[in-house]
Amino acid sequence: MIVCNLTKPEATQEQVRKTYPKLGQTDVAQLSIALVLTGKYALAHYDGETYRYPEDVNKFTKALSVTLNQIQSTVEPTKKAKAAAAEEEPVEVKVGLTCNIVEGEHVLGDRKDLMALLGDAVKNGVEYQYTATDILWQWALDRANWSTISGGELTRRVKLKAAFEDSTLGTELGVGGKVKKTRASKAVEVVEEPVPDAVVNVEEELPE
Repeated sequence: MIVCNLTKPEATQEQVRKTYPKLGQTDVAQLSIALVLTGKYALAHYDGETYRYPEDVNKFTKALSVTLNQIQSTVEPTKKAKAAAAEEEPVEVKVGLTCNIVEGEHVLGDRKDLMALLGDAVKNGVEYQYTATDILWQWALDRANWSTISGGELTRRVKLKAAFEDSTLGTELGVGGKVKKTRASKAVEVVEEPVPDAVVNVEEELPE
C-alpha cells in the first residue's frame, strides 16, 4: 500500500520511488502528482449518486440539505432546556469518498504505461494522509452556508466528516502528526451525536 501524503507531496514521491525503483525521476514525479490528485479530488457518494468536485458542489449540498432538514424535523424536545441543548449539538453527517482515478489520469497525458501503474497502485490500496483542507469535498462542505442553502429552514449546526472507503484508507493529520485512520463501511452514514468543534459557516470562493 502506497502512502500518499496530500499535505506533503514530496513524501508521496519518495513512496512512489520505493515502490517502482526502475522508474525515472520524471516519471516518478508525474505518477506522484497523479496519486495526489486522485485523493484531493476524491469522489463523494450519497444516496446512490456520485458527485465530482467542483462541478457538483451545488447539486450535492442541496441533496444533503434534504437529509439535514429531515434530521432537524425529527427533534421535538418537550422542554425549552431540551430544545436549547438540541440546538447546541451539531449533527454529524459522514460522507463516503473514493479516489478519483480519472482526475489523476488527466495529468499523465498519453502515458498509458503510467496510467497502468496508477491503476495498479489504486487497486492495491492507497493510504491518504491529509488535513481537513486537503480533501476538496471536505473543504467545500465545511464552508457551505447551510442556512442559506436550506432557505433558512436549517437552524442546527452541522459537522460533515468525509471518510475513504473500499481499498482506500484515510489518515487525518493533526498538529502532532497522525490523528486517526478512517475507512467507511458504507457510502454514507448519518449520525446524531455531540461533536466538540462547531462548523463555521464562511461564504467564500471555492478553490479549483
